[in-house]
Amino acid sequence: MADATTAADAPRSFQSLSLVPKSEAKQSMKDFKSDQEVRWCPGCGDYAVLAAVQGFMPELGLAKENIVFVSGIGCSSRFPYYMNTYGMHSIHGRAPAIATGLATSRRDLSVWVVTGDGDALSIGGNHLIHALRRNVNLKILLFNNRIYGLTKGQYSPTSEVGKLTKSSPMGSLDAPFNPVSLAIGAEASFVARTVDSDRKHLTEVLRAAADHPGTALVEIYQNCNIFNDGAFEVLKDKQQAEEAVIRLEHGKPIRFGVDQAKGVVRDPATGDLKVVDVTPENEADILVHDAHNASPTTAFALSRLADPDTLHHTPIGVFRSADRPVYDTLMSDQLDEAVERQGQGDLSALLTGNDTWTVAG
Repeated sequence: MADATTAADAPRSFQSLSLVPKSEAKQSMKDFKSDQEVRWCPGCGDYAVLAAVQGFMPELGLAKENIVFVSGIGCSSRFPYYMNTYGMHSIHGRAPAIATGLATSRRDLSVWVVTGDGDALSIGGNHLIHALRRNVNLKILLFNNRIYGLTKGQYSPTSEVGKLTKSSPMGSLDAPFNPVSLAIGAEASFVARTVDSDRKHLTEVLRAAADHPGTALVEIYQNCNIFNDGAFEVLKDKQQAEEAVIRLEHGKPIRFGVDQAKGVVRDPATGDLKVVDVTPENEADILVHDAHNASPTTAFALSRLADPDTLHHTPIGVFRSADRPVYDTLMSDQLDEAVERQGQGDLSALLTGNDTWTVAG
């Protein structure tokens, strides 16, 4: 990955940010660090994500005054304090709703949502799925540590069945959400997954999300070293990850493992996807990843490959990046059409108009 200075020297053009004013000055990672003391537990995965985002921001080449980070409640939701941009530490679960208002009313802003598995998928679940289905031009970073960290270690909507926590001393009975499956099921046009400790991969995914017109959801597996330490170790340890992680790359066969000896095929009998050992006989059957497929069917099937308990066969990368009409653009066009037909609105005339009634006692 290019360093921040190099990226700022030659900023690329991001399709979804064409209406956002550009910075006149060269930017670096330092420009996006606020003067606030970062207050997360030592060793928390949030530090790695913050550093990746601060390092990536200069690539956008945008005026800092036109970048906004909106968060809800939770450890990850302290994020706006640490970004030298505009931001809002908002209401529990409501960050997507607030961000939707910003993105639709101010198309000259780059709007980012930072949320956690508890904030987004428990009290905020309804707001999240509607932002995804509307395809508003905003980017959602969902930090998933499979635990409630801020409130000291209760099981969360993504915790595995049987999870022993303070609120489930005999093991959680709840079936967990798969955030990627949920997003694809909600008709999200861009869905990706990455890992906090893989700076290069995380930045590549951020770059793809920023470029996407519409809502982009990025699930980030993030370690909570206090209440759920090592939850994703199998995906981070080099030896284990080689057999556990499936890296998705558009246009390339879905293969992984030592010497790329394993691959993903479609079972002709059931239509489901499964992992096989690659042989000369089945090599031509290995699925080629198509992130731009208009149908979400295969992306959803890929999201179901991982074992929810062991995390073996976990795909990371961009599952889906499909073209869909963007809500902000449609709304703007509709407002322009209304003005053309009826002229500029008059709020005073609307409030004192003829559509009134009298209530008799």
